[in-house]
Amino acid sequence: MSFASRLTRCPIAHEPDRGADCAALFADLAPELRALVAGTAGCSPYLAGLIRRESDWIAQALSGTPEAALEAAFAGLDALAAPDVAPDALGAALRVAKRRVALLAALADLGGVWPLEQVTGALTRLADVAVDLALRRLVGDEIRRGKLPGASPDDAARAGGMVALAMGKMGAGELNYSSDIDLICLFDETRFDPADQMEARAAFIRATRKMAAMLSDLTAEGYVFRTDLRLRPDASVTPVCISMGAAELYYEAEGRTWERAAYIKARACAGDIAAGERFLQTLTPFVWRRHLDFAAIQDAHDMRLRIRDHKGLHGPITLPGHNMKLGVGGIREIEFFTQTRQLIAGGRDPDLRDRTTLGGLAALAAKGWVGTDEAAELADHYRFHREVEHRVQMVNDAQTHLLPTTPEGLDRIARMMGAGDTDAWAAALTARLERVETLTGAFFAPGEVADIPDLSPAARAIVDGWRAYPALKSARAQGIFRRVEPEILRRMQRASNPEEALRQFDGFLAGLPAGVQLFSLFEANPQLIDLIVDICATAPGLAAYLSRNAGVLDAVLGGTFFAPWPGVPGLADSLGDALSAAADYEKKLDTARRWTKEWKFRIGVHHLRGLTDAAEAARQYADLAGAVVGTLWPVVQAEFAARHGPPPGRGAVVVGMGSLGAERLNAASDLDLIVIYDPQGAEASDGPKPLATRPYYARLTQALITALTAQMPEGRLYEVDMRLRPSGRQGPVATALQSFRSYQMDEAWTWEHLALTRARVVAGPPDLAADVEAARLEVLRAKGTGAQVMADLAEMRARIFAAKAPDGDWEAKIGPGRLQDIELLAQSFALRSGEPARRVEAQLRIGPRAGLVSKADGEVLAAAYRLLWRLQAGGRLLTDRPLDMAAIGEGARAFLLRETGESGLETLLDRLTRTTAQVADIVDRALAPGPGQAGG
Repeated sequence: MSFASRLTRCPIAHEPDRGADCAALFADLAPELRALVAGTAGCSPYLAGLIRRESDWIAQALSGTPEAALEAAFAGLDALAAPDVAPDALGAALRVAKRRVALLAALADLGGVWPLEQVTGALTRLADVAVDLALRRLVGDEIRRGKLPGASPDDAARAGGMVALAMGKMGAGELNYSSDIDLICLFDETRFDPADQMEARAAFIRATRKMAAMLSDLTAEGYVFRTDLRLRPDASVTPVCISMGAAELYYEAEGRTWERAAYIKARACAGDIAAGERFLQTLTPFVWRRHLDFAAIQDAHDMRLRIRDHKGLHGPITLPGHNMKLGVGGIREIEFFTQTRQLIAGGRDPDLRDRTTLGGLAALAAKGWVGTDEAAELADHYRFHREVEHRVQMVNDAQTHLLPTTPEGLDRIARMMGAGDTDAWAAALTARLERVETLTGAFFAPGEVADIPDLSPAARAIVDGWRAYPALKSARAQGIFRRVEPEILRRMQRASNPEEALRQFDGFLAGLPAGVQLFSLFEANPQLIDLIVDICATAPGLAAYLSRNAGVLDAVLGGTFFAPWPGVPGLADSLGDALSAAADYEKKLDTARRWTKEWKFRIGVHHLRGLTDAAEAARQYADLAGAVVGTLWPVVQAEFAARHGPPPGRGAVVVGMGSLGAERLNAASDLDLIVIYDPQGAEASDGPKPLATRPYYARLTQALITALTAQMPEGRLYEVDMRLRPSGRQGPVATALQSFRSYQMDEAWTWEHLALTRARVVAGPPDLAADVEAARLEVLRAKGTGAQVMADLAEMRARIFAAKAPDGDWEAKIGPGRLQDIELLAQSFALRSGEPARRVEAQLRIGPRAGLVSKADGEVLAAAYRLLWRLQAGGRLLTDRPLDMAAIGEGARAFLLRETGESGLETLLDRLTRTTAQVADIVDRALAPGPGQAGG
């Protein structure tokens, strides 16, 4: 759509004569465009000057679309950063671009053609381009002068390892009309030898100073951006460009809350973007703390008051001279309100880490940290305040946030806003400022009891039954619950199937023995309400699990639910402590079930909420299973030994096979196990009821299987599959080490050697574990070189596909080009190379390294595996049935789209189809016999 067709408002000329003079320059434009020019020039002397200076360019721009005009303003700039072009030419061209973008953005803003986000986005894009071109050109000059050790001319494209971080409004894409730009300039010191780092540092400092001058200096062509470098670490004593290592050490040791808040908006905008993103990633623990950080609220509140004290901004709101940014009810109030909540909860929930104020408000509202209506109202006030701020700055291109102090000055701003009645406009703006102060000032005040939203008869019947539940028997519990109940119900109503979500919540509530503690937590931490509602509304499988096992929420109340992942040692210690407190064997097994359910729930919730991704969740499920088996194995042995004596010989190890061995389980995985023992010449055990060695270990293995699989009051731990043992179902459930080695060397099929690539000891004596691992590697190195490996794999693959077709369009595991196909190929890489790698990703890396597939094919396989695993793991968390996008609900679909990084189901399905076809082709080619080979 053209510029003229998108006009929605028009400023009123405060000085009509000047406006008419400028409009007369555009006799060929449509009347509505001439009115826009007249109103603009008649309100702003600065913009009137730009209109006259750029009259030919803006006439053409207004005749088309503003987006095309914006592109035209940037056209040709990149070429001016070339080394054969004079540096002054780049600076001059950037100033011309600044004038044109500033004029275009002002007209699009004043005419309502662009919303706030497009206006600030255009200004920010100009800043990004200007900083990047200046930085690359000036660092390139240092390289060409031989001042950057070890750098070649090609390194100029990434500024030799230097990056500019855009901070504040530039980082958020929110630059105001006459904004300074806040930059932190850093360089990657790891690119240089230690002896060269000081020389490199000096070169980067020179380039930074020249960049700031190129952008900031006022010439006959104007200026580009005033550049502020004072947000860098310890700015009073550090140079304008410092190493990333030094910056990281500073933030780790001395970083303050305001710096954490500043880094919410930080963005690598120029130079070596990849290095900048890596640096920002290292700061994640500094900015986003995993624990609720209520101290950030007080810090922000204190900072807010200090700003008011310093600027003398206390007292009632009076419009003349009011500071739209820092004053009461101003822009900064909304930013503080948003950023402080992001700091509190963003460590747990990456979805809240939005750089923009409006995006942050929306994310907080989506997660219940801010009411939806409250967020929408603050967003509306924020946009209006920013537009007022822009008009104040447009008058004379001044970096000011102060409203005029005279009636004439206020008239001018009102006219720029298109308001003919200054008194009415001023009253509306005052009301907005007061409302912002009310909304943000209430941050620390407790809320009142809200009304219950309207409910359907079926929902009302469910809610009416709640008062009879044990958790709501006490008056205290009822009082607290009355305050949180409306919010719970409102969030339930936003679910794709509200009544189903409500039924799942009802089952959870009915199982609670007491409610005061939990309801108090709901009141203090609204994100916990969202956690429960998310589960009920998003993951039917997890919701059903929660309704059957409401006790798992004890883990949430225990305070470690959001603590860092403890790993296998921490898990084993925790389970060991729990088992030691249980009175007898049966209670130990039930305790293990209750403990495991809590940790499974934690993993599932963290995955659902985006606190971990599918790969992290997979590793955590494997850690959990390994800790359970490793901790229970000696308990089972001790119980068995009480009747039959200690294990004869060197004992036995439990070996995880399949996904457990590869350390990649999902929410519904069973465990593939085998048991290997070494009798070391012992013929029988020594106990009250001695057993010969072979039946001893067979029955001990059966005891382990029972301990893991038996249905008890707290359910079962895992399903166990032992078909990967030698001879499969026909073989003994426990195998002697020598027999295991002999079988693998002399009798095992290729598929058994492939399975062995993922074998990992998860429990048992370390010395025996080391011998089992040695035997595994011996087999792999002996059996992986045969030409028959790939032929056998091709035959096995064909049998698998013939036995089971993919289960619908969304199948991620079974079928050509899917997970099982990738995993089999990865195992063949490990077998053929004789390498010890067990994890799929590590095995896939062997392929290109060993020349078994090309590097490009290896990258396709790795990317496909990540996508398919995200789909598989996400689907198994959501439901125990084949993945059906129509059946799982809107929230579940949104979760899977977030996991896979796609915008819609159609694009995801298209990507899935293309990916599996690519992988199937790669596997087909890998299995095809090469020249002179039979299947190899």
